[in-house]
Amino acid sequence: MSKFLQRILLLWTFTIINICRGQVSLKFSTSTLDIELGRNKTVHLITDKPLVENVPIYFDYEYHKSFVIAEKLKIITPLRNVTLEANNKTVDLQLIVQVMEVGHLVITANTNSSNLSVAGAFVRVDIKHSHALYILNIIVGWIYFIVWTVSFYPQAILNYKRKSVVGLNFDFAGYNLIGFLAYGMFNAFLYWDPAIQKLYFHDNPYGILPVQLNDVVFTIHATLISLFTIGQIYVYERGTQKVSKIGQVIIILMMLFIFISLIVAGAKAINWLQFLYYLSYVKLFVTFIKYIPQCHMNCVRRSTEGWSIWGVLMDFTGGTFSILQMFLLSYNNDDWKSIFGDPTKFGLGVFSIAFDIIFCLQHYFFQKNNKYKPLIQT
Repeated sequence: MSKFLQRILLLWTFTIINICRGQVSLKFSTSTLDIELGRNKTVHLITDKPLVENVPIYFDYEYHKSFVIAEKLKIITPLRNVTLEANNKTVDLQLIVQVMEVGHLVITANTNSSNLSVAGAFVRVDIKHSHALYILNIIVGWIYFIVWTVSFYPQAILNYKRKSVVGLNFDFAGYNLIGFLAYGMFNAFLYWDPAIQKLYFHDNPYGILPVQLNDVVFTIHATLISLFTIGQIYVYERGTQKVSKIGQVIIILMMLFIFISLIVAGAKAINWLQFLYYLSYVKLFVTFIKYIPQCHMNCVRRSTEGWSIWGVLMDFTGGTFSILQMFLLSYNNDDWKSIFGDPTKFGLGVFSIAFDIIFCLQHYFFQKNNKYKPLIQT
């Protein structure tokens, strides 16, 4: 048999085997890789089943959201091209980080072979100044998570001790409940629902899920404690206080926005991920406006009695540590655009801290020792 016929027969054999087995998928052993500046790490290429032929692999690099050729890479030494051998499931690849620069990089594996799927073969490389700062960043994150979680309780405890909610603004309580309910749904569905995650990774193929378990736990807890506080409003003395007319209009408009968005998503005019983003926008809006009624009410009453200063101090501490974490993260990754390029989260943190400072000034200086005056609302 001639060599030509042998090759044809071998090609047909490989084709039949691949049809029977299905296409082989290639992926990295991890989708994210954290490396300290000057250190090396090893990552593996893995196939879900043995290959029936040798397959050459080459690599592409996405840096600052644009692809660059290997010769122009500055933050890592380019990976050598490799060949995946038949019946060999893994290949070791060593990423060598140069000390001149930190940052982010996405490496994708590619091949010209039609028998191998590389759709999920990518790894995000995050190069940091210091692993110690990375650990410190995690500690700071847990500190503000715990402080913010506990910050809801001083107000509820104060209401219980006084058997009164006079001094707590009802607009603030209503905004809080709607905001955390909306944000809790966003976090829970994005974290637990595979269909939502599929939509997210379709839009962000090299991204990482922006919601962690502590985000879900925090928002669920915040929703429940906000609901409990509203329950106290109905049980304890509230004097002449009620939700203001402006507050009623804003709450109704937010609920209508959520309801209409739900109908639009149900009609498939938008997908469910977009609907969840709309819920997160509700939370952003609430964060901007929720402190204003309480601040105004304290001024009108010339007293902070009934408004827990301990909750304010904890909120201030949590916000401060949140911003500190953002700066640590930006420095360690040399990524200041995460703060100043997209200032939403940073702005919200500063906005909350600014109101906390105002509340402290009201409590300790401007309205110190003032007893509340009955608030007449129309």
